[in-house]
Amino acid sequence: MARSSRHGYTYALLLWTLLLPTFLLAGGRSTPLTNGTPTITTSDGLKLYTKISGQGIPCVFVHGGPGAWSGMPEALAGPSLEDKLQMIWYDQRGSGRSANDPNKNYSLDRMVLDMEELRQQLGLDTWVVMAHSFGGTIATEYAARYPQHVRGLVLVNSTLSLHEAMKSTLTNGLNFVSLPDKAPYLDESKPLDERFGMLMPHLSEQNIWFKLQYQTEAGHQKVTEADKGNPGTGEFGGYGFSLPDYRKDFTALTPQIKAPVLIITGAKDYCVGPDHYKMFRFPNQQIAQLQTGHVPFVEQPEAFRKAILSYLKKLPRKSA
Repeated sequence: MARSSRHGYTYALLLWTLLLPTFLLAGGRSTPLTNGTPTITTSDGLKLYTKISGQGIPCVFVHGGPGAWSGMPEALAGPSLEDKLQMIWYDQRGSGRSANDPNKNYSLDRMVLDMEELRQQLGLDTWVVMAHSFGGTIATEYAARYPQHVRGLVLVNSTLSLHEAMKSTLTNGLNFVSLPDKAPYLDESKPLDERFGMLMPHLSEQNIWFKLQYQTEAGHQKVTEADKGNPGTGEFGGYGFSLPDYRKDFTALTPQIKAPVLIITGAKDYCVGPDHYKMFRFPNQQIAQLQTGHVPFVEQPEAFRKAILSYLKKLPRKSA
């Protein structure tokens, strides 16, 4: 009997040794994710800046822009998140500290594949996907394509329709801007892109962007200060609005995404639109409407944290 037991143990050990590489390739982890700045290189040879910090459930942050960076949300949202979540901050290709693509491939397919390759190289089976603003388009597409790897989805003031975001910016921008005649901007016989483009210079000249995104000058200044480290050499920002990939209606994907979804929305976010979230139809969604503009983790960090903690308590238990 003892001999048989010993042989059984040896066989089990041999089997585990043979299966371990397959397990790791499949995305399982035998050790916790290590904090630091791992080297991440995509299958087409681009280096993506990545930083891991915090403790808890692995959570990747998909920054906005298009073409912004992860440095600002790390500095300003990180303190509310990193005691419960192990945050994976990465800069998208052509953004922040990541490399530009010499082939100019900034397609949605490539951006989603970058995320998936990041997950694979970190050796994670599942993670929470958190996105802000424009990042919601990429995150929602990822969640639709790789549902088996998405433990949860958090959309922070995210647009899932650039058309709707442009409409909100145009409509609300006209409420703030000074113009001798607003009729041309309201003429719906003209394409929305054309009217939006006409208004853009006035929004910049009169500093209306601040009023559309922030409730206080102090919030605006915090974001401005946190953004000073962005090298500003990325080129994705010049492609995000022009590529048809990002102009589709991502709300159409929401009914098929079964993961638990937290929608954080600002009642005074006039860029995305305070009612944009009402178009979302995730089967398992909860909504936290905060009395903020576009950057809730700056204007109401405690309310932001409370919403995240409430959501995490309801996540199904699943090892990553």
